[in-house]
Amino acid sequence: MRHFAHLTDQESLFLHTPEDVTRASALPLRAVALGATLYVPGTRATLVQDVHRQAALGAGSLVLCLEDSVADDDLPIAEDRVADALRTLAEESADARELPQLFLRVRDPEHLVRFADRIGDTALDALSGVVFPKFTVADGPGYFAALDALNAGRRADRRLLAMPILESAAIMHRETRWRTLSGIRTLLDDHRDDVLAVRIGATDLSSVFGLRRSSELTVYDVHVLASVIGDIVNVFGRAEDGFVVAGPVWEHYPAADRVFRTQLRTTPFQDAGDPALRRRLLVEGYDALLREVTLDLANGLNGKTVIHPRHVPLVHALSVVTHEEYSDASDLLGPSSGGVAASRYGNKMNETKPHHAWAEKTMLRARAFGVSAPDITYVDLLERSLG
Repeated sequence: MRHFAHLTDQESLFLHTPEDVTRASALPLRAVALGATLYVPGTRATLVQDVHRQAALGAGSLVLCLEDSVADDDLPIAEDRVADALRTLAEESADARELPQLFLRVRDPEHLVRFADRIGDTALDALSGVVFPKFTVADGPGYFAALDALNAGRRADRRLLAMPILESAAIMHRETRWRTLSGIRTLLDDHRDDVLAVRIGATDLSSVFGLRRSSELTVYDVHVLASVIGDIVNVFGRAEDGFVVAGPVWEHYPAADRVFRTQLRTTPFQDAGDPALRRRLLVEGYDALLREVTLDLANGLNGKTVIHPRHVPLVHALSVVTHEEYSDASDLLGPSSGGVAASRYGNKMNETKPHHAWAEKTMLRARAFGVSAPDITYVDLLERSLG
C-alpha cells in the first residue's frame, strides 16, 4: 500500500513521495500509515468491490465491522458476507500486496474465536489485524489469548495485529479513569509486539453523558471528551515509549444548515486558484473535519476513524508533511550538540533537544504520507484528491 498512488504526476506535488508500506514494514510505520481508517458495515452486499474501489481511490486502511454498525438481528447475514468477502479477497490477493491494511471488528473475544474458526486460516490471510472494541482490563486478556491462538504457526509477515478501542465508561468517569488507563497500559505493554495502534471511541465515550457533537464542532469543543483524549495521549502517546494513538471518529455526512461562521480561511484557496473548492467544503460541512484533524495532530494523534469515503482525502491531505515541517525536522535531526537556531523559514525557533522527539515523529509521518513540494499546500492536495 502506498498513499496517493492513485494520483498522477506526483512529482509536481511531492518533494519526497510516500513509501510503500507492507506487512514486512516496521510497526511504527504501519501504524502511522493507517491514516483515515474507513469503517464498512459487514451487512453490505458488495464488500469485495467496496474494498477494491476504496483502495483504488486512496483508502489505505479499512475495517469490516461486525459490531455496533450491525444490528443484532442482522449479525448472521453480516457474518456470511464478511466471511465470503475475506475468502474471496484472500484468493484474489495471495500475497496481500493489492490490499489496503484490512481489519475485522468483532464483538468480544468469544466472537473472534467463533468467527475465525468458521472462516479458516486462509481467509484470515486477507487481514492485517483485528479491532478490539470496548477494550478493558477485564476482557483484554481474552482478546489477546484469542489473537495468540490465531497467530500460532503463522508466518511473521502474516501475524494479525490488534487495535484496541478505548471507549468504556470507566475511562470517561474521572474517579476511575487513571486506574483504568494505567491497567490497560500495563496490559498493552505486555503485548507490545501485537499492538498496531490504540483507537479512541469518541461515540461511546460521549454516550456516557448523552452527548453528541454537531458537524460544526470538533471533539475538542466538548470539554469532557477533550479531557479524556488528553489523558489517553498522556498515558499511551508518550514520546519515549508510547503507542500510536489514532484520532476519534468523524461521524457526519455532508451538512445542510449552518449556525456558526466558518474558520476556514479564504486566502489559501485563492492562492491555489480554487476558491470553488472552499465553497464545496463549506457546503458539505467539512471545514470542521479539517479543523479537527489539525487539532488531532497538534494533540499527538495520528490518523482518524471515518465513516464515509469522502472523508479519506481530507484526512490524508492534512497528514502530508509540509516542506516547512520537513526543513525544521531535518535541521533538528542533523549533526548538533544541542542549542537553538532559527528555522530556515525565518518564523520560529528550533531548539534541538526539546524538539528532537517531534522531529522524529515528523520524519516517520513523512515516510508514510510524503513531503509536499515547497509551493504545494493542503489545498493543492485536496484539489487533486477530490477531483
